[in-house]
Amino acid sequence: LGPFIDTVIICTMTALVIIITGTYQGEGGGIEITSAAFATVITWFPIVLSIAVILFAFSTMISWSYYGEQGVVYLFGRKKGVILAYQIVFCLCIVVGSAATLGNVLRLSDAMIFAMVMPNLLGMYLLLPVVKKELVSYLDHVKAVRCGSVTVERTMG
Repeated sequence: LGPFIDTVIICTMTALVIIITGTYQGEGGGIEITSAAFATVITWFPIVLSIAVILFAFSTMISWSYYGEQGVVYLFGRKKGVILAYQIVFCLCIVVGSAATLGNVLRLSDAMIFAMVMPNLLGMYLLLPVVKKELVSYLDHVKAVRCGSVTVERTMG
């Protein structure tokens, strides 16, 4: 429900406000355009938007930290030293990320996502024969059910 509300409803409303007010034609990007668009109607809205962005950024850092820590625990076990090392590296990344330009942060983020994709693609490639076998088995079962050649027994428990 959260991603639907955020992505479909909030983003669509924001885009419509930006388009209707015409602020997309000005300079700047992202938060500046959004702030300018809403400020044309509600003069104090940039303050609310700033607070919302700060809270969103903070909650995103907390959730990414948790997901990353769970990944580290899965890979290396629940060892205090490993978890502490991850937390220190994560905090250092926050400091470096806040000092770096947005372009560099986005490039690093894209590179890390690509690094996560590669093992998944390798796993998918290696499991392709198993997936194909299971798909054929499933489709044969669906055909048998449609044709009525499968007897389904029900037991009362």
